[in-house]
Amino acid sequence: MTDPARLADPVAAVRRLPRGAAVILRHYDDPDRAALARALAALCRARGLVLLVAGDARLARAVGAGGLHLPEGMVAAPGWRGLVRSGWLVTAAAHSPAALACAARAGAHAALLSPVFPTASHPGAVALGPLRFCRLAGRAPLPVHALGGVDDPGAARLAGARCAGFAAIAGLA
Repeated sequence: MTDPARLADPVAAVRRLPRGAAVILRHYDDPDRAALARALAALCRARGLVLLVAGDARLARAVGAGGLHLPEGMVAAPGWRGLVRSGWLVTAAAHSPAALACAARAGAHAALLSPVFPTASHPGAVALGPLRFCRLAGRAPLPVHALGGVDDPGAARLAGARCAGFAAIAGLA
């Protein structure tokens, strides 16, 4: 996931990702977001990665992205559904069991559940911890990826626990 405050050069970070990984472009308030989206879309296509644009289906369509990532507050809004292209991957942010259920009802293919561990992205937020994450992921009606403070030791603690994958910001910096 890109983050303008914590990932100074998303293009360099994306170059280090393994083939088949996904990139979620956030940079919501960046005045050059469209240019960054075009650059990342081209890089992702060339490297066999999937680009998802967060919160803007029109921009995702314009740059030929592979999907859309929905912030939790957008999941229940009806406007995005009509803009989703066939074959797109749609993911949703979730911070609770209710949000996981909402994401599944809305048609998301996967959810990013956070924060699993303490993280600088959300200082003071109560982390789920690995046990609660595993319980929620195991009961969720869609695949769940872990986000928030996930480093190598944290990923090892979640391995084999109905964790569909991992998402990171600082882990890419």
